Amino acid sequence: MKLFIGLDVSLEKTAVCVISEHGKIVREAQVASEPEALLRWIGDQDGEAAAIGLEAGPLSQWLHRGLSAAELPVVLMETRQVKGALKAMPIKTDRRDAEGIARLLHLGWFRPVHCKSVSAQEVRAVLSARKAVQQGFITLEMSLRGLLRNFGLKVGTISRGRFEQRIRELAADNPMLEAATEPMLRARAALRRELAGLERHVRQLAQEDPVCRRLMSMPGIGAVVSLTYRSAIDDPGRFTSSKKVGPWVGLTPSRNQSGERDISGGITKAGDVNLRRALCQAATVMMHRGRATWLRTWAAKLARRRGTKRAMVALARRIAVILHRMWKDDTDFHFDTPVLHAG
Repeated sequence: MKLFIGLDVSLEKTAVCVISEHGKIVREAQVASEPEALLRWIGDQDGEAAAIGLEAGPLSQWLHRGLSAAELPVVLMETRQVKGALKAMPIKTDRRDAEGIARLLHLGWFRPVHCKSVSAQEVRAVLSARKAVQQGFITLEMSLRGLLRNFGLKVGTISRGRFEQRIRELAADNPMLEAATEPMLRARAALRRELAGLERHVRQLAQEDPVCRRLMSMPGIGAVVSLTYRSAIDDPGRFTSSKKVGPWVGLTPSRNQSGERDISGGITKAGDVNLRRALCQAATVMMHRGRATWLRTWAAKLARRRGTKRAMVALARRIAVILHRMWKDDTDFHFDTPVLHAG
């Protein structure tokens, strides 16, 4: 008997639902969220596992690797699609979610998601740490500005190097303000040192990776953007066409059509939000700074016709497509002629 097994993963326990090939619930249980525990439980079932599905999430890729190593037919399912299907259930519980995932597997109504390699996840961990430290650094600066503003003390526009000196000047001769700002300034200095160390590590990672060096031959693509792109795509061969990268990142217009209604709205915002932001930042840099290229000229013409914001999104989408083609073809960016035909 063929079995379709749905897993609803949480931190401690995973709700499991097993459905037969005829759509009948065979067994339900809760198992520890560990690959070994799941393997033992699945191995005790009477029947052959036709498909094991789990929604993409923080623990899902780790569990996916553990189950795949045992040569089980496990698939990661797209979060947006699973959530949309499970919304139809009037009562939401882990047990019902596991059943819903199993029925999606049984019907074949799911979209598989690529499970990233360990090296790609490690790079993403470094990038996430850099972003967290950077956000903490910026938050402290904004808090210091807001704290002094309550007393009419304005920091104003100032360089990062003179920020600490400026805060001390404003808080001078006021023991209470000095007591409030000094710990924050020391924390800011520590975060600044750690951020500088992470920046050096990120640049080193990009320079040591031949793919990142090739991607950085395009203007506007630095170490952070190249590493973000490389770790998000992971395997360029999973896209049959470079043009499919744009919709995957969520940089194509959304559409809502029914009967006489046909609405084209903003971008779909599907896929990796960090990659989408990185591409938009790269497009902004390319449009306003650096050496002129045929791609920048194309974006400038589009901006005159459709506006700067639309041109920036279109440029970000085209950058994503061209970077994929550069990666697959092992070619650097050509400044003068659009030899890469990417839509």
